[in-house]
Amino acid sequence: MRHNKILIIAYYWPPVGGGGVMRWLKFTKYLPDHGWAPIIYTPEGGESAVNDPSLQKDIPAIVEEVRRPIWEPYDLYKKLTGRKKGVKIYSGFLTEDKNPKLSQKISIWIRSNLFIPDARMFWIRPSVKFLKKYLKDNPVDLIVSTGPPHSMHMIALGIKKHFPNLPWVADFRDPWTNIDYIDDLMLTRWAENKNKRMEREVLATADRVVTVSWSWGRELEALGGRPVDVITNGFDTENFKITSGQLSTTFSITHIGSMNKDRNPPHLWSVLKEIASENKAFKKDLEIVLVGQTDITIIRDIERFGLTKNLEQINHMPHQQAMERLSQSQLLLLPLNNTPNISGVMPGKLYEYMGAKRPILCIGSTTGDTSRVINETGTGVVIGFDEREKLKTAILRFYDAYQKGQLSVNSSGIGKYSRQSLASKMSDLFKKTIKPSS
Repeated sequence: MRHNKILIIAYYWPPVGGGGVMRWLKFTKYLPDHGWAPIIYTPEGGESAVNDPSLQKDIPAIVEEVRRPIWEPYDLYKKLTGRKKGVKIYSGFLTEDKNPKLSQKISIWIRSNLFIPDARMFWIRPSVKFLKKYLKDNPVDLIVSTGPPHSMHMIALGIKKHFPNLPWVADFRDPWTNIDYIDDLMLTRWAENKNKRMEREVLATADRVVTVSWSWGRELEALGGRPVDVITNGFDTENFKITSGQLSTTFSITHIGSMNKDRNPPHLWSVLKEIASENKAFKKDLEIVLVGQTDITIIRDIERFGLTKNLEQINHMPHQQAMERLSQSQLLLLPLNNTPNISGVMPGKLYEYMGAKRPILCIGSTTGDTSRVINETGTGVVIGFDEREKLKTAILRFYDAYQKGQLSVNSSGIGKYSRQSLASKMSDLFKKTIKPSS
């Protein structure tokens, strides 16, 4: 099979771990089956909160990696906030300290208003310079940029200006100027407008724009005045072929991945405390499992509601091990961001929860895209942010089924969300981009 060459500009790549890696790692894993030979352009020594070398086993032999040095201002940030040089910086505005300092707020202001579109901006110019020469010597059929960080799109934009006939697909894993924590950035009007100009130029110049949810697709279409393709995230069936299938003996409620303050479900902790005070067996059986970076405000709430003894907190777990933990859990917790742009939020963990085939308890918008997928596939229930009594009823129903040994899920139609199926869909989009219909 002849393989078309595709250059993928991605900041997050193994041995870096976390949610930002998975989308293009899995596309890269399965795209060769559809005639694509990926070349990954990624930083050497970039800043990341999580490393997971185990993910490297998913990289096919056909994949070429091109790593280039990057300078980022995080050492200055750490010096300003009193952190040691080797300390990892969390993303997504996770509150790391019990008492955030004024210096942290100042550093966020500097990061937001001076480093545009993000702290990786210093990699844009040297990357464009390097790739101009690289692509002359090593031509490819297509380029892909995936953001955030949206500096990756700016690199692709620079390449496109030098190679106007080279097809470019811009992939938005998250929004740019409509990201859920935009209000936390303390943007000046000047910085806000500059981000919007950059975003509009990317949307106007890329041959195709793709994103992960239908609501975000509509938002990007409104900003760019052009159609946007939607290819969701998914789950890799191979991750669930080797799980033990033995459920935990406790009534385990498990969350995998980062959880910032906007995803903190205070009614859940209140309801769990109430049921535990009413039912001694429930209090004994309950196990809250949080795997990943967790905001300090969430841990405080769990302590405040007297649930600390029921908590197992794990800062990081290799991806395959995390998938096994999902498959062994009685119930999977999916709290969504309680923010104005909730409709398009579809966490990558949603699909891995589906792959684990355990019931999902989602707390969030009952009309958003996540609710649409859960209801369509029958993989769980969605409870509104303020539907406390409905939440209590749902947990009691789940617990009753657990006690009877009958807690399960009868899902359907999840195959279209497999990474294999989605890679086929992405391949079709690439082919249309290379050979647009006349």
